[in-house]
Amino acid sequence: MSTRTLISPAVLARPRGKVLYRIVFAAVVVLFTLVFLGPLYWLVSSGFKDAQEVIQTPPTLVPASFEPANYTRAWEVMDLAGLLFNTLYYAFGALAFQLVLDVAAAYSLSKLRPLFGKAILGMMLATLMIPATVLVVPQYLTVLDVPVVERNLLNTPWAIWLPAVTNAFNIFLLKRFFDSIPKELLDAASMDGASSVRVLWSIVLPISRPVLGVVSIFAVVGVWKDFLWPMLTLPDPSKQTLNVGIYSLSNGVPVNVLIAALTIASVPTLLIFLIFQRNIMSGLTAGGLKG
Repeated sequence: MSTRTLISPAVLARPRGKVLYRIVFAAVVVLFTLVFLGPLYWLVSSGFKDAQEVIQTPPTLVPASFEPANYTRAWEVMDLAGLLFNTLYYAFGALAFQLVLDVAAAYSLSKLRPLFGKAILGMMLATLMIPATVLVVPQYLTVLDVPVVERNLLNTPWAIWLPAVTNAFNIFLLKRFFDSIPKELLDAASMDGASSVRVLWSIVLPISRPVLGVVSIFAVVGVWKDFLWPMLTLPDPSKQTLNVGIYSLSNGVPVNVLIAALTIASVPTLLIFLIFQRNIMSGLTAGGLKG
């Protein structure tokens, strides 16, 4: 069965068609590269400029005044080391809770088949239709005075970790992958005397490494880029995340130092994507087992 393409193989076989195809392809690649990398270049290069050059109009493409000390100053003045530690602490704590609870929920819905499981999954997916800003007020009132236990979770990691656990998209992503695991494989383990927990630990989780990697990346990046919720629940400057801490200190530093701090804050997430982009794509497209 032939594959449909925008340009037929007959046209590509001609010298003129091949040259035209390469020109258009190169132009599209260059255009999209400039669109996506342009803002990143402006961010990094502005961190090397002095305060006057950053705000001048029209802006300079190449820094006329090269000041790498802006990055050192941003690191020291804005206490980026402490803010980075706080953000990593919150991010990996949320990751641990999501891996434990979301995997358990997805495995239960996929393989244990609880009563009203489809209705529960439907209600979970329905929460994806609700804008996140609508939930800010009820979530804030909940962490302000947690029902039953009657505790105030402001300025504690629990204010970040507990809302992050309820991630319907990750549960659905995990359940879809678990559904693709052959039932015969799990039945064979059960016949050998393995319990449901043993099957999950020894059979399901080793097979699910690609999708677990995707969920882990989503969990870390989700906490890393969040701004509104940490700003509301972590008013103590010593416990704030990277984004909130930079925002709180932005009025007291020059604009070039602020841009340098923003550049440093964006580096970890960019590195995560560049290193794990293959894992992200393979985990999202993983849906079955061969053989």
